[in-house]
Amino acid sequence: MGVTRQEFRRMALSFVDTEARSHMGHPDFRVAGKVFATLGYPDAAWGMVKLTPIEQGMFMDAEPESFKPCAGAWGKRGATNVKLSAVKKATLRRALAAAWEFAAPPRLAKQSAREE
Repeated sequence: MGVTRQEFRRMALSFVDTEARSHMGHPDFRVAGKVFATLGYPDAAWGMVKLTPIEQGMFMDAEPESFKPCAGAWGKRGATNVKLSAVKKATLRRALAAAWEFAAPPRLAKQSAREE
């Protein structure tokens, strides 16, 4: 169980039109210029996915040891920390997909859904 930073990175970059950059000293992953995931926040043991608050609750209910809201207003809006050593690969893949879809422009999200 759990994923490495490299596995998180590889999964995040597997989505259509995703690019890796850096934001506030952390590697991040973007679609159409919008961040949908980061690594190393709040420290190297964690990642972050930008979900809706409803999705955040669903992931926290499914794997409470793996997901927790980020601090402050970001967390209340759905930004969710992912404990890399605890999260199941399949669950992380679903969380990254939800975050990507939330950030992607509608035309790109629809195109990606048709390709699956």
